[in-house]
Amino acid sequence: MYDYIIVGAGSAGCVLANRLTEDPKIKVLLLEAGKPDKKLTIHIPAAWNKNFKTDIDWQYYTEPETNMANRKMIWSRGKTLGGCSSINAMIYIRGHQYDYDHWESLGNTGWNYKNILPYFKKSEHHENGASEFHAVGGPLNIADLIEPHPMTLDFLKAGEQSGLKRLDDFNSGEMEGVGLYQVTQKNGRRHSTATAFLKPILSRPNLTVQTEAQVSKLLFDGKKVDQVIYSYKGQEWKVKVGKEIILSGGAINSPQLLMLSGIGEAEHLKSIGVEPIHDLAGVGKNLQDHLVSGVLMFSTQAISLASATKGFGQVREMFKYMVMTKGMMTSNGGEAGGFMKTRADLPAPDIQFHFFPGAFEDHGKKAVEGYGGHGFSLGATLLRPESRGEIRLKSANSFTAPAIRANYFAAEEDVEGMLIGLKKVREIIHSSAFSAYSGPEYLPGSGVQSDEALVNYMRERSETLYHPVGTCKMGTDSMAVVDPQLRVHGIEGLRVVDASVMPTITSGNTNAPTIMIAEKAADMIKATQ
Repeated sequence: MYDYIIVGAGSAGCVLANRLTEDPKIKVLLLEAGKPDKKLTIHIPAAWNKNFKTDIDWQYYTEPETNMANRKMIWSRGKTLGGCSSINAMIYIRGHQYDYDHWESLGNTGWNYKNILPYFKKSEHHENGASEFHAVGGPLNIADLIEPHPMTLDFLKAGEQSGLKRLDDFNSGEMEGVGLYQVTQKNGRRHSTATAFLKPILSRPNLTVQTEAQVSKLLFDGKKVDQVIYSYKGQEWKVKVGKEIILSGGAINSPQLLMLSGIGEAEHLKSIGVEPIHDLAGVGKNLQDHLVSGVLMFSTQAISLASATKGFGQVREMFKYMVMTKGMMTSNGGEAGGFMKTRADLPAPDIQFHFFPGAFEDHGKKAVEGYGGHGFSLGATLLRPESRGEIRLKSANSFTAPAIRANYFAAEEDVEGMLIGLKKVREIIHSSAFSAYSGPEYLPGSGVQSDEALVNYMRERSETLYHPVGTCKMGTDSMAVVDPQLRVHGIEGLRVVDASVMPTITSGNTNAPTIMIAEKAADMIKATQ
C-alpha cells in the first residue's frame, strides 16, 4: 500500500513526488494521464507552441464566451510528465508581494509573502547567484536568455521611450518597468519540473511513476478517501492509499475529479447523474485566467524568429542550436516584457507585457502572410481580473471534457483595464526604437482607432495566456474548497495541491507560484508524519 497517491505529474505533482520521497519511509505512487516527455519539441525552447493541439496537450476548449464574440477558445494544458511546465514559454515570474499578503488577508494564515519567499528560493538554482531574493543549489535552474533577439533589445529601448523604467529582475521586489524575462532553462534546454524534480529521483525505491494512467474516481470509506480508480491500457485499476490522496491535476482536472467523485455542489452533481458524497459549493467556481490582447507589426527586414522556420535559415539555426546551443532555437518566444499600473492608487501592477520577436497570431500557430511572414508582437495581459468563471461537468464519464466557462470581460472594469493596456502596447510598439524595420500594423490595423473599435477587437481576438487558477480555492469561507493546509473541507485524507487552490490569481505567469505551492505543501504534509 502507498502512503500517498499523487494524481497528476505536472508542475506541482513532480515537486511533491520529489520532496515526499526524500524520506525513505514514505511510499508514493505518482499517476499521470499523459505520456512520458520524450518529444524533442518539449526540450527545444523555441518549439514550445509546436506542442499545442498534439497528443501532449489536453486541448480543452471553453464554452462559447458571451463577451468574446461567442467564441469557443482553446485552452492548451500539458498532458505529459511535467504538465504545463513541459509546454509553456518557460517564463519565471513569482508575482507581486501584494498577491500573497492578500491571500493571508483572506484567512489563509501562513501564505503571506514573507512566509512563501523561502519556498521560492528552496526550488531554485539561480545562475546569477544567491541574494536576498534568490538562491543556488535547488533543483530548478533559473537562467537569463542565452541570446536575446535584437528586436527584443529594441523593445527595451521602446519601453523606456514610453516612460517605463528598465529593470534587471522582476523577481527582486520591484516589478514596474520593462526588462528581459528569466527562464526555466538549463544549457539552452527547457528545465521542466519533470527534468528538474522527477527524473533525478526515478531510482528511489519508494517512488512509483505510472504514465498513461487517467484517474476516473476517488472512493471513500464514509468521509475518508480510501482508494483511486484509474484506467491504464484499457483496463480499470484500483489502488488503496494509506494516508492521503493529493490532487495535482490543475485548475480544470482537479475540480473535475472532485465532482466525478461526488464532491461538489450537490444539485449540479445530481443533474449529471453523480451521487453526492459531500456538498461543497465552491468546487469548480472562482475560475480566473489571464487574458492577453496585442498588436502585431510587420517587419521590413527578414530578421524575426520566422527566419528559423524554413529553408536555409532553419538549417542554420538548428546547426547553431545542436552544435553550440545558441541562436533562435534557445528563444522562449516571450523574451521580454514588463509591468505597469493603469491607476496610480493600485497596490501592484495590473498590466503585464509580453514581447515576441516574431509575428504571433492564433497562439503562434498561424503563418502571417506578407513581408515573408516577418513581424514583431506585443501583448497586454490583464493581471487581476474581476470576472469569475466556472468548471462544470458535462457527463459522469471521466473521459468527457468538462464545461469551461471563463466568463471573460463579464466585469466592465476588466474591459476598461485591458483597453488602457492595449493603448499602451500601441504606444510602445510604434516607438522610434523599432523604426529601422517597422512596417505597417497588421493587427488590429491602422483603421481600428476608436475605443469602441478597440474593444470589439479585444473581444474578437484576445486569447488565454494559459493561466487558469482558483477552482479549488483555499480559505475559510463558505465557497472555499481547501483550508490553508490545502486539505479538502469536510473530507479526510484528501488535499489539492496545484494552481486551483489560489484564491486570487497572481500578478504574472503562474508556473513559479504553482511550484512554490507544492514546496510549501510538501513541508506541511511531512509535518504530519
